[in-house]
Amino acid sequence: MPATPATPSTASPTPSTPLLVELERAAVQLGNRTLWSDLDLRLSGGEFLAVLGPNGTGKTTLLKVLLGLVPLSAGSVRVNGRVPRRGNPDVGYVPQQQAFDRSLPIRGRDLVRFGADGHRWGLPIPFTNASRDIRRRVDAALHAVDATAYADAPVGLLSGGEQQRLRIAQALLGDPKVLLCDEPLLALDLASQRAVTRLIDERRRDAGTPVVFVTHEINPVLPYVDRILYLVRGRWAIGTPEAILTSERLSALYGIEVDVVKVRDRYLVVSAEDELPTEPGAHAHHAHDEHHADHTTEHTH
Repeated sequence: MPATPATPSTASPTPSTPLLVELERAAVQLGNRTLWSDLDLRLSGGEFLAVLGPNGTGKTTLLKVLLGLVPLSAGSVRVNGRVPRRGNPDVGYVPQQQAFDRSLPIRGRDLVRFGADGHRWGLPIPFTNASRDIRRRVDAALHAVDATAYADAPVGLLSGGEQQRLRIAQALLGDPKVLLCDEPLLALDLASQRAVTRLIDERRRDAGTPVVFVTHEINPVLPYVDRILYLVRGRWAIGTPEAILTSERLSALYGIEVDVVKVRDRYLVVSAEDELPTEPGAHAHHAHDEHHADHTTEHTH
C-alpha cells in the first residue's frame, strides 16, 4: 500500500535545494522475494542518512542500486540527476573493513590510486601530465584523511583503522557528489570508529556531499545523523532519529512488541523475541537533535 505520511518535520528539501539522490516508488525483487517496495527517498546536499535494519532486509542492496549494480524491479532512481551506472565518478563508495594479506605488495598510495585508474588494464604510464595529475590528487586525498605518514607502507601491515582511512581517500579521489558507506566501522576499535566517522562527516560538511551510511552499530554515527531509513522485512520507515527510535514505530515495523528505552543519552532497543539483530552494540542509540529531515513516513505491506 502507499506510504502514509506522519507528522511532518520542519526541514524538508525545498525546490531550490538540489536533489542528489532520488528514489520514487522504488522496489527491488530478488527471485520471488521483494526486499522493499514503494520506497520514496530524496537526499540533498550535506544530508547524513543512516540505513538500519536486520540482516537480509536490503540495506546493502540499496547501495548497489545507487551504484548501478542492481536494477530496480519497479519505480525510478537518479543520482545527481542521472540514472545510476557502473563506474559513475559522481559516487564514492567506502566498503566494509576487510583485512589485507600481510604479504600483499601494494602500498597505501597504490590502493588510493585504484580509485582513479584501477579499472584500466596494465600499469599506469609514468611522467605524463595525466599521471602527474593523478599523483597530485592521490597526495591531496592522503593528506585529507591524515594518511600521508604511511602512504608508502604495505597495506597488509597497517591497522584496520589506517586501512579504512585509505579506503575513504580512495572514495574521495574523484570528488564524488554522493558518498555511500557500507558498514565501514565493522571490526574497528572505538577510537578508529570515531576517527573514520569524523572523516566522513568532515567531507559532508566541507563539500556538501550527502552520505548514505549502512550500519548495525549506530552509536558512533548518530551525533551526525539527520535521518534514519529503517528496513524490516519489506517494511520501511524514514524520519529523524527521534521520530523513528520509538517503541510505537519500531513495534509497527517489526510486527512484535519492541521497547525503546533511553538510558544516559543512549537509546536501547530491546525485545523478548528473536527478530531484532544480535550484533554487539546494535540498536543502542545516542540522542540527537533534529536538523535536516523530511516527512516522517512509514510503509508496510
